[in-house]
Formats: sequence, structure tokens, C-alpha cells
Amino acid sequence: MTGTDERTSAESPGPGGYAAARLRLLTEGARTGPPRRAALAELTDDWLAGLFTAGAGKPQGISLVAVGGYGRGELSPRSDLDLLLLHDGSDPTAVAALADRLWYPVWDLGLDLDHSVRTLAEARRTAGEDLKVQLGLLDARHLAGDLGLTAGLRTAVLADWRNQAPKRLPELKELCDERADRQGELRFLLEPDLKEARGGLRDATALRAVAASWLADAPREGLAEARRTLLDVRDALHLSTGRATDRLALQEQDQVAAELGLLDADVLLRQVYEAARVISYAADVTWREVGRVLRSRAVRPRLRAMLGGGKQVAERSPLAEGVVEQDGEVVLARAARPERDPVLPLRAAAAAAQAGLPLSPYAVRRLAAAARPLPTPWPAEAREQLVTLLGSGRPTVEVWEALEAEGLISGLLPDWERVRCRPQRNAVHVWTVDRHLIETAVRAAALTRHVHRPDLLLVAALLHDIGKGWPGDHSVAGEIIAKDVATRIGFDAEDAAVLATLVRHHLLLVDTATRRDLDDPATVRSVVDAVGTQGTLELLHALTEADALATGPAAWSSWRGSLVADLVRRVGALLAGDVPDEPAPAAPTAEEERLAVEAFRTGGPVLALRARSEPVPAEEPPGAPEPLGVELLIAVPDQSAVLPAVAGVLAVHRLTVRTAELRTLRLPQDVAVEGAGDGSVLLLDWRVAAEYGSLPEAARLRADLVRALDGSLDIAGRLAERDAAYPRRRGLLGPPPRVTVAPAASHHATVIEVRAQDAPGLLHRIGMALEKAGVRVRSMHVSTLGANAVDAFYVTTGAGEPLPEQDAGSVARALEETLRAH
Repeated sequence: MTGTDERTSAESPGPGGYAAARLRLLTEGARTGPPRRAALAELTDDWLAGLFTAGAGKPQGISLVAVGGYGRGELSPRSDLDLLLLHDGSDPTAVAALADRLWYPVWDLGLDLDHSVRTLAEARRTAGEDLKVQLGLLDARHLAGDLGLTAGLRTAVLADWRNQAPKRLPELKELCDERADRQGELRFLLEPDLKEARGGLRDATALRAVAASWLADAPREGLAEARRTLLDVRDALHLSTGRATDRLALQEQDQVAAELGLLDADVLLRQVYEAARVISYAADVTWREVGRVLRSRAVRPRLRAMLGGGKQVAERSPLAEGVVEQDGEVVLARAARPERDPVLPLRAAAAAAQAGLPLSPYAVRRLAAAARPLPTPWPAEAREQLVTLLGSGRPTVEVWEALEAEGLISGLLPDWERVRCRPQRNAVHVWTVDRHLIETAVRAAALTRHVHRPDLLLVAALLHDIGKGWPGDHSVAGEIIAKDVATRIGFDAEDAAVLATLVRHHLLLVDTATRRDLDDPATVRSVVDAVGTQGTLELLHALTEADALATGPAAWSSWRGSLVADLVRRVGALLAGDVPDEPAPAAPTAEEERLAVEAFRTGGPVLALRARSEPVPAEEPPGAPEPLGVELLIAVPDQSAVLPAVAGVLAVHRLTVRTAELRTLRLPQDVAVEGAGDGSVLLLDWRVAAEYGSLPEAARLRADLVRALDGSLDIAGRLAERDAAYPRRRGLLGPPPRVTVAPAASHHATVIEVRAQDAPGLLHRIGMALEKAGVRVRSMHVSTLGANAVDAFYVTTGAGEPLPEQDAGSVARALEETLRAH
């Protein structure tokens, strides 16, 4: 059906013709994006105009006006209709009858309707009282009736808006800020709200309102395309879900991507993030300009009075060669020649970050248009300016985004293009890949006093995840890229090799410290072999902390920090030749030894509960400490099935395990001879927290643990009964569990790694599966990162030897099958 046919069928006052034409338009697939939105708006215009004129007599002194998104002609498939019935107040009865004739057919079709009936004076008064109403009226568009009445409304509303802009724009800025606080940054959210989140459609509309005030205007480059992208995604979301929603939920992203003809959900998110980045940057620049203009207006009368008239010349303060500060921004000096000075973009960026000032968008645009590419390798000054920029702390973020907005970053670092706006589908990460790299540099800037080569630390921070834009292990791919980038920006071969090593092993310390037995010589030796030198170890330690802090709150704590520091100390000692190959096991604390002796003498479990909390890092804003729950210390005479028994009892009592360690302690000979056995006691050091409610008493935990160990407590049955009575609400399913054998991780045991979605009773199931496999858990290291459990178990045969390779593989496969089946 042609557009003419659609309009003809829609002109009938009845809803049937419009509904059929609307359905054809949305399902035929011939038109998408702006053409479909325009066609849907035109179809709706014709239908409503027909309803307006369908009654007896021609309405006088009344007009029908589309406002808001409908006024802009941006009708998505499930958009509501924003309508104003404007009248001159001469015939209220006719207005009421016309309103019924218009509103009821819309409701009959099940369309959402936002409607109002006002005179011109009422509309202006309401707009003056309600900023949202005023914003909607800025997009007023005539549909039917008295055209002069609508034109008068548009003229009056725009005049009011421009006259009141100095007062209303700060109100609008406050609304935008409050919304951003509630909804977050669209470009970093895995389930973003396309309309309400910062950088979304509401912000794009706010920028139109600022432009209409004539006080300031947004950077236009890419803004219309960004807005169009978000509208296209919202259209596809409405069509694929059949609902009027703006939230791009995870379970709907693949379907929306398919509707748009995109490869997958990651490509979809990346397009959304790119659009949001453009709108966010335009908003930052625009609101900064609004603030500058309003401040200028406030001081101008006083200056005129002081100077007796005349134009005030803005003061320019030099910051670096070719770079000056003017009116709170960093701009180019009048004598600057970017076409002759390829280092100028980096010099200006470094100067801005060091001064804590924004880069003028006009300066950045000129640099992008005129600056020549840097030679390869870079001159020393360019490399130094990059390091200065990266080492400037928090101001680096805003300056980097200004360079990014005009394409300068991809020109300086072509590999950046692959990680720009790349999503990370991991609850631990709070940033996209590119922003995480900049956040890591910000964190590393606070650690530069801890290392001898801060330049290598900062560049490694920038590059450590650069391989995530390539297939395969991002650390392996990143090593190659980092070496190439380091050479290109002017580092010598030795420094380039160090940077490549840092990128290749940026996860080594935290993975080893939290998942390996630090008392095992093979653990420390493997790290020594990877880092090679004290200098590299020092840099890797700082990079590890910066990376974790920049990842998110679940990735770092003082507990993890202390484990990494302990590992670094041991590795450093071995690099210096100060430790033997077979270090003695760590000595137990006095409390651990007391509990162990008591457990050995009584022949049963002994436990102690101690409250712990995580201190806030010095660089974080003040607030409540991060709760780590309670430290649970348990000593049990060495026997089988201890792990599943303890984990099961904790699960029965609804205690969440945040971290857990298990190790064997041999008591002194004089204590061991007092009892039976070889004097071995299992020590378990766990951090637990109540799922809800208060913690159980230690006596109850011990009583249930005794019963679990002697087999009189049916843990599996209790957990099954509870799950049947109170089924857990199913959220988003995580990826399937993965169980692997870590090669050459220990000379004394086989290390089995488990990565799975955290869930109640998970550790109990793992313990039962290992018990069923007939292996002995020599030690373990359990941690939870967000919703992910990352556990390592050191297991041996009954004789205390590592498992044969074939048996180890069988145990890992059986454990994975058990976890997948649950």
C-alpha cells in the first residue's frame, strides 16, 4: 500500500482504518528509522485531523497541537501521543465535546495519551510553573483547527523561554543532574534506559531547549546521528517486545540487534554507547558554555560601572608553548600553528589536565583539523606529554574525552579504535573497556610515588586491556599490541619488553594470590619466572592495584591487597636470593594454635566468630566501611568430608561465604602424643555474612557441625526442603560453570579451578563432588567477585601425592557435570 493509500484509509474518523494502516506501516518492513517515524507521525496527524473535523460544524477558536516527542514527529511504535487542545475560551461546551471526540478513539485503540485542554494564557501560566510542560511546548506543532492560535502559542512560548532562560536553564541543568544520579551513565550500563540515563534521549531534548534559548548551543558534529541511533534502537525495542519500554534489558538485546540487522548484542551495545558518548560530551560542553554565559552576564554590569563602559578583554594566561588559559578553559595561543607542531595536541591536553581545566571544544576541533600526524617513533616530547596527561589524575578523564570526541585519540593510538565503547559483560566491571583503561591510569597516577619508573606504570595502565578488541586471550593479544605501541611512541627495546610483560601478566599477581597456595614453592617460582626482575615486579604490583580499583568495588579489598602484598614479598625475596626453595609453612596465629589444640584434644570441631570490616582506602571519599561480615575460624581433627560438612552447615544457616581458606596444621610433637592420630588438624578461615537477619550463635553452628560430621544431619535434604518451600527467584542466567586443572601450579598437589555463578550451597556441592571422587583437599582458596565464584582446590590422592594427569582430568570433568546439572 502506498503512502497515499495509508492516508486515505486513516482519514476515516473511526479507529479501524487508522489501526489497520498503522499495523501495515509497522510490519511491512519497507521503511525503518526516520522515514518510518515520519510516516507514522503523518498517518497519525491525518487521523487526528479527521477526528477534529468529523463533527457537525467547523470548530471555531480551537486548534489541536502536538507537543513533546510527537510534536517533533518522533513517533516510535509504542510512543504515547502528547496532545494539547488549545482554545480561546469563547465556547467551553464545544471544547468539551471536541475533546471527547478526540480522546476516546485514541483510548479505544489502546494508545497511551498525554492530553491537556488549555487557553493560551493557561498554557503560558502552566509552562511558567512546570518546566517539563514548557519543554514540551517548545516542540509544539499544528495538527488541525485555528492555525493562528497555534502560531500565537509557539511565538509566546519561545519568547517566554528566551526571556526566562537565565532562570530556567539552571533549573533544567538541575533536572538533568538529578536524572543522571538516578539512572546512571547510559554508555556504561549493561541494561541502559535509552531515554532517562545520562547521554540518552532526554539529554538530547534538553540540548534542543538550550539551543532554542539562544544563550548557548551544543556541538553539532555527530549529534543528530547519535539521536537517530537511539531512536532507531527504541523503535526496534518496541517492535521486538510489543511494549512501550525504554530499558534495553539483557534478555532482549539479541532480538533488538536482529531487528536492526546487527551481528549481535555486543555490536548493538557498542552503537548505543557511541551515541551516548556523543550526547554526553555535547551536554558537558553546552552546560559549561551556559555557565560561562550566565556568569558573564552577572558580572558585566559591575564591570561597566567600574570601567566606565567599553568592552572587557578576556585575560589569557600562558600554560605551555602554544597553549593558554582563557575564561576557565584551555585554548590555543594566537601564535600557535598546529599544522607545524605535531606535538601540540598532546601538549595542550597535558597542560589542561595538569591545570584541572577543560579543553575548549573549538581548540580541540582546530587541532583535529589542522595538526599533522606524529612521526614514528614519536619524539621524546610527545611521549613525555602523554605520560604527563596520564599522570594528572581525575582531570585526565575529561580531557581524554574531549580528544576522543574529535577523533584525536584514534589518530594517536590506532589500536584504541577496537576498544572504544566496547562493553564488558561482567558484573564486576562498571566501565566499558576504553573508560576502564583511563580509570586505571587515574588510579595508577596515585601510585607513581611507589615505583621507580612511573612512565612505564602509566602507559601499562593505559594498555593493559588493549587486547580485548581482538579474539582469544586478551593478555596474549595485548602483549603483542603493547610492544608495538611502545616502540611506536618512542620507548627503547628494553622498556618496550617490560611494557609487554606487564600487559601479558597484569592478572598474574591477583590470580595467584587469591587462587594458589603461597606456601607452595612452585607458586612463588612461577611468578618469579614470569616477571624476571625486581623492577618489573614493583611495576606489576602497582598495576595490579590500579587495575582492580578501576574495575569496581567487588574487585579489590584490603584482604586481596594483603594477599597480593604477601605474594610480592615472597617473590621479591626469591628474586633477591634471600629465601630457600622450600620455605616453611606460615606459622599459625596464637588463636589458630589454641583452637587447633582444643580440637585435637576434644576430638571434635572448635570454632570462633569475630566481626571484621573493610577499611575505606585513603583515596576514596569518606563513608561507611565495606562490610566483610564475620571471620569464622574453625579447627577440626583431620578427617574426610570436612569441606562439604562446613559449607553445608553454613548454607543451612543462610550464611554467604565471601572468602574461604583451608589448610592443614601439624601440632607440635609434645601435643600430638597426648591424643590419637598424627597430630594433623584442619584449619578453616572463612569470611561469612548473613543472607538476611542476624548471625546464628556459635554454639548452634558447632552443634550442627558435629552432627554434619557424624552423618546425623541431612544437609542435602534440609537444603532441598528449603528450596522447595522458598524457591529462589530466577534472575539472568550466568554462563555455565567451568572446571579446569591448572598445569604445573604445584609440585605437591593438583590444583583444580572452579569458576561458576555464586549460589547458596555451591561450596557444599563442590565439596561433596570432590569427596565422591575420592580425593583429599589439602588446601583451598575461595573468593567471590560480584556474582562469580572463583575457587581453587589443592587436591591429592589418599597417599598425599598429586593426582595422575588422567585422574585429574576425570575429577575436573565430573565436578563440572555435577555443577551443570544443578
